[in-house]
Amino acid sequence: MAGSAHATREAARRARLRRGAADDRRNRPARRLRPALPLATVAGVFTLAQLLLVRPGMGLGWDETVYVSQVAGHAPAAFFSAPRARGVSLLVAPVAAWSSSTVLLRIYLALLSGLALYLALRAWRGLFPDRVLALAGALFASLWVTLFYGPQAMPNYWVAVGALAAVACFLRARAGRRDRAALWGLAASGALTALMRPMDAVWAALPLLALGLWRRHPRPLLALLAGLAAGALEWVIEAYAGYGGLARRLADASAIQGGLGLRVAVVDQLRSLGGRALCRPCTGQLPHPLVTAWWFALPLAAGIGLAIAVRARRTAPTLLPLACGVTAAFPYLFMIGYAAPRFLLPAYALLAIPVAEALLRPATMRPGARRTAAVTLVVLALATHLAVQLAVLTAVVGRTTAAHRDWSRTAATLHRLGVRPPCLLTGTEAIPVAYYAGCSSAATSGHNANTTAPAITRTARHTPVATLVPAGSRPPGYARTWPWVPLTDRRLYYTVPGAGP
Repeated sequence: MAGSAHATREAARRARLRRGAADDRRNRPARRLRPALPLATVAGVFTLAQLLLVRPGMGLGWDETVYVSQVAGHAPAAFFSAPRARGVSLLVAPVAAWSSSTVLLRIYLALLSGLALYLALRAWRGLFPDRVLALAGALFASLWVTLFYGPQAMPNYWVAVGALAAVACFLRARAGRRDRAALWGLAASGALTALMRPMDAVWAALPLLALGLWRRHPRPLLALLAGLAAGALEWVIEAYAGYGGLARRLADASAIQGGLGLRVAVVDQLRSLGGRALCRPCTGQLPHPLVTAWWFALPLAAGIGLAIAVRARRTAPTLLPLACGVTAAFPYLFMIGYAAPRFLLPAYALLAIPVAEALLRPATMRPGARRTAAVTLVVLALATHLAVQLAVLTAVVGRTTAAHRDWSRTAATLHRLGVRPPCLLTGTEAIPVAYYAGCSSAATSGHNANTTAPAITRTARHTPVATLVPAGSRPPGYARTWPWVPLTDRRLYYTVPGAGP
């Protein structure tokens, strides 16, 4: 009887476990949806902010015209220098291949960048509380440089979200050997970063590669290596097909960046925080301390977040993104002689996790005057930071829009003078203006050199050709007999074969 009663109880217990498991499976989708809502909200607000603050009609920038022209149907492909990779061109191809609308392209990229941020943050679910992930996403998304470059045809934002997702997937794959989704996510994230900027992908992945070798995690290590190799494959093949080999392409890329070596560019990056898209040469005064204060607070807050994690005995999920952020930033802080704020986007995305953990610490303190004071201080600091970022963003968008409109006006002048496709443009800012005008661009010297003066002279015999020369400078030899018209700060020399006097 006793055995029978025990068997009955055991059967009842197993039945309850089965019912609980069934209920767990039924409720799992709902539980997954609820934690994702804060992350989806952050991504949605980020997308909306891009559309409202970064004007979809804000023309294409210099580098953007290079990437977009590779797949655009209305403009010839611009010269593609050694450091560039084809990832951005592939990213914009679904729109740029059939439409010349910059507004449509901006909307497409804003929506895609918001989705990418959501997926990258979602990969961290279970590793950190949702409130930490939501704040981390908001911190990264509210930077003026993130908002500015999210809807642009540029690679740095995509390296940032790819690296952020890669670290999370590596941690998941390391913890769960049967987590195939994490392995696929790790490979896909590595491929995305390498497709956009192969060297940046390697720098950001160095701590992951080192940890995989040291702690002998073969599956995550192989997944990451496979992803990086797949993403960089086209760049390597192109190196042998069009740049004289991989070593030559790497050397050319280094030369274009001024030669890689030990060079401290920390102050240059500080100067760029005031809204300078490219700081080369990087001279002038530093921005107002309010503009750069967050930059000094960033490593301090990240260190506090790491200390909190060590005390709570969950060091790896905080230390790994911090380490990857440091290696991603290192070449742009200590190996090149100029700066651009977008270069550090991967570091900002990765450091946002430990920083968010530190900023939320006061909310977990015991109720009292100290907690109230700490929370108030954090809120005020974040509000000031957001106001400064929006002010810088507004100024940057205004200046950039004006510059792009100037290129558009120059293109209209070219068309009025008879320089219409098919045509060729050389000289100052020839690449972006040529894109706006639908012309090819060429240079006889510099990083984008792709032709010679005699070749331009021969082209001018049967094709409209123009060159842009800074005011006060002499035109190149092949253009000295051409007619010219004055522009705002340049002279436009042109020739149209077969045109009347």
